[in-house]
Amino acid sequence: MNELERWANFYLLMSAAAATLLGLMFVVITLAAERRRGDAAQIPIYLTPTVIYFASVLFLTALLTFPNHTRLTATLCICLLGVIGLVYSGTSLLGGDKKSFNARSDRLAYAIFPSAAYGLLVLGGVLSLLAPQRGLTLVAAGILSLLAVSIRNSWSIAIDVVSISPGRENSK
Repeated sequence: MNELERWANFYLLMSAAAATLLGLMFVVITLAAERRRGDAAQIPIYLTPTVIYFASVLFLTALLTFPNHTRLTATLCICLLGVIGLVYSGTSLLGGDKKSFNARSDRLAYAIFPSAAYGLLVLGGVLSLLAPQRGLTLVAAGILSLLAVSIRNSWSIAIDVVSISPGRENSK
C-alpha cells in the first residue's frame, strides 16, 4: 500500500514516543509502589488504562510499519485495534470492571477521550479503504489523541505519586 509509505516516518516517530513513554510509566509504577504502600490497591485503576493506551499506540504504529501491507491488511489492523480499544475503554466508562474514578475529569481522561480516539481509528480504518489519505489522516488524529490523553494521564499519575509523602498514607 503506497499510501502507508508516505506515513512511515510518522509511524516510526509515534512508535518511538509511545515506547519511551511506556518505559517511563514503569518508573512511575515503581515509585508509586514504594510511596503509596497504604493504598496500593488504587494504583492499577489509573495505571492500567494509561499503559494500555500507550501500548495501543506502540502496537498499531509498529503494525503499520510492516512492509508489503495491502489496503485490506492495513485496514484490518487499524479497525481491529480500534474495536478492541473501544471495548476496553467502553468497559471503563460503564464501570463493567468495577473501576471507580474519583472525579468527572478522571472519567473524561480515562474513558471518554480514549473512546473517541479509538472511534477515530475505526472510522479512519474504514475510510482508508475508500479514500486512503483521508482515512490515514483520521488514523493519525486517533493515534495523536490517544498519545496525548496518555501523556495527560501519566502526568496526573506522576503528580499524584510525587505529592504524597511516604508517611502520609499510613496516618489515614
